[in-house]
Amino acid sequence: MKNLPSTFTRRDFLKLSAAGLLGLLISDLGLDKVEAGAPSLQRQGRTCWSSLTIYDKPSFDATELHKYGRDVVVPITGELQVEDEYRYHWNSLWYQIGDEGYAHSAHLQPVYTKYNMPVFDIPEGGLLAELTVPWISVREGWGFVNKPKLRYYYGTTHWVDQIVQDEYDGSYWYRVYDRQTKGFYYLPSYSLRIVPAEELAPISPNVAPEDKHIYVDLTSQTLVAYEGDTPVMTSLVASGWGSTPTPTGTFSTYHKAPSVHMTDGAGDAANYDLPGVPWVSFFTGNGDAFHGVYWHNDFGDPRSHGCVNTPDNVAKFIYLWTTPNVPFGEDYLHLPGEGTRVEIVGQGRM
Repeated sequence: MKNLPSTFTRRDFLKLSAAGLLGLLISDLGLDKVEAGAPSLQRQGRTCWSSLTIYDKPSFDATELHKYGRDVVVPITGELQVEDEYRYHWNSLWYQIGDEGYAHSAHLQPVYTKYNMPVFDIPEGGLLAELTVPWISVREGWGFVNKPKLRYYYGTTHWVDQIVQDEYDGSYWYRVYDRQTKGFYYLPSYSLRIVPAEELAPISPNVAPEDKHIYVDLTSQTLVAYEGDTPVMTSLVASGWGSTPTPTGTFSTYHKAPSVHMTDGAGDAANYDLPGVPWVSFFTGNGDAFHGVYWHNDFGDPRSHGCVNTPDNVAKFIYLWTTPNVPFGEDYLHLPGEGTRVEIVGQGRM
């Protein structure tokens, strides 16, 4: 059993766990004619819980000024690390929300807004794409005349297999395929960035596969990726809790996909239904995996259904660094008996 190096403190993991950058939400109603690129805008965050409280100071004991509902995008003008012994002691990150006040980071997804030029050369097998706006309404037909069906969120990944132009207003729309529902959905092309082949190249391909391994400590909610005895990636995680703990033992990342629609399979009664989960590296046959998240920003405490939640950049690193390597243009790879070794120890909060 390998212990975490003494040079990595819990505070270090907190600093390393923040994923991505933030940007300005322009609602899809206001962007319904955007077809080309636009500059990145102000750093912001999307509320990813039913309620977000704004305080006059970065403290849960401060005066409550305002509450926002889900999917509101607010400006972030600063960050502060404020320790609290009793609440969110594992996550001390607070955001300054313009001149309005302060909000804890747990339920603010870091986002950017970036608009993309349409890509017309889409091969028959499709291309992987990443959503680059805080959220967008997805429809069952192209064009804004079609009613929204659901929302996709920043950082989610999807398979684009077709581009069409709305003859009414000239806007371009990508068609994406959902493997779980076996359905097609449409969203404006400006909201998706086609991921180029070079961005999906394996990381450290010259390191022998047997020299790579991942160590997860559920007690401290930490992850370290090693090349030999050298740590090359560290992060706080959010593992399984309650009746769905993350299993302990030795596993391997034998089953990988850059985009997965995750659900518990209960239909309308599903406890969770999450399309476009990015950078998924499964390590058990029961669906336990490392992957990015868009429904919280709270790492260091168990809160999943058994998977190991990580910031998106960490999930992407694991996906590209581990074996087997998913070929460009493929949406799935399943090679039992292969993969990078994963060791999971400890016990998370029940």
